[in-house]
Amino acid sequence: MLKIRLSMGGAKKRPVYKIVVADSRFPRDGRFIEKVGFFNPLLPKTKKERVNLEVERIKYWISKGAKPTLRVARILGEAEVFPMPPKGNNPFKAIPKKDRKKDKVESEEPAANVPKKDTAAKEEPKKEAPQAKAESKKEEPKKEEPKKEAPQAKAESKKEEPKKK
Repeated sequence: MLKIRLSMGGAKKRPVYKIVVADSRFPRDGRFIEKVGFFNPLLPKTKKERVNLEVERIKYWISKGAKPTLRVARILGEAEVFPMPPKGNNPFKAIPKKDRKKDKVESEEPAANVPKKDTAAKEEPKKEAPQAKAESKKEEPKKEEPKKEAPQAKAESKKEEPKKK
């Protein structure tokens, strides 16, 4: 599958990206089919040198079935070459990970105080699920035991029948 994606270059802590058309199986910075632009994230958004696109070649590759990655789709959307992808919904994006965990714990405590039925309902199926598994395991041997007894009973009845004759 063809992808229009970023290929990283530049020095340490100074990234510069090439916008390339490549097979999705090739490595990120590896072999590519064609370079169709570049992107320098260190420059301010107002400068023209930040992004350079070969629009005609990009449209050609899209017509051939190449799909841009999310980041490239945003770049192309800003240049009005490709429709802008929808924004994702990540309410925790601006919060550091350490604080996210604290917020989750704090948010769970008030939620636990108000709707106890919801949390209890969530916990009960978890408890029931292992019990159900244990019960099914217990039931399986019980089912096996009658099966073992049934052949023995048949064997005993067969033994008894010849004696009666």
